[in-house]
Amino acid sequence: MTGVIDYGVGNLFSLMSSLKAVGEKAVLSSDPSVLSGCDRIILPGVGAFRAAMDKLKEKNLDAFVKRYAATGKSVMGICLGMQLLFDRSYEFGVTEGLGLIRGEVLPLEDALRQKGLDYKVPHMGWNALNLVNGQNNDLKLKQGDFVYYVHSFYAPEGDYTVAYSDYGVPVTGVAAAKNVIGCQFHPEKSGKVGLDILKAFCAL
Repeated sequence: MTGVIDYGVGNLFSLMSSLKAVGEKAVLSSDPSVLSGCDRIILPGVGAFRAAMDKLKEKNLDAFVKRYAATGKSVMGICLGMQLLFDRSYEFGVTEGLGLIRGEVLPLEDALRQKGLDYKVPHMGWNALNLVNGQNNDLKLKQGDFVYYVHSFYAPEGDYTVAYSDYGVPVTGVAAAKNVIGCQFHPEKSGKVGLDILKAFCAL
């Protein structure tokens, strides 16, 4: 069973529907006692990093996610949920994250302007994934898979990058550190590719 963390951030209907579509039994909960009994958990999220961290802390879910990850069970963060897995974000100042993936989340607009690029921010729409050679591919990603993004902050390419998309700068699409995985894009909005990614995660 897969647990989806409900902490008041985002519309979770699409994610729950997608998990059902791949044949996965899933529970939506904010109760650590329920979530701790799941085989794996998903941390979704849309909106601002600081507000999301505040909501996690209000429910003591930040500490729970860290404890859960320490058991070796699989954790996936989606969109803002992926960003929360990192050490910190520079959205509206500096906010500390969960620290499960070593790295920082930076303003995409600043990175584009430094290169003299006038790309639209947020990065919204379909983009191809480029696999990083030598990285573990637990999600069974394929080179060139198209996925759907909506975000204004990003994790630059780093040691944690499993796959990236080119949006003037390399945008980490999938990050991983041991049993912790993050998808900057929305698998639940990425058609068959996204369903295949969720199915592969649920098989871990």
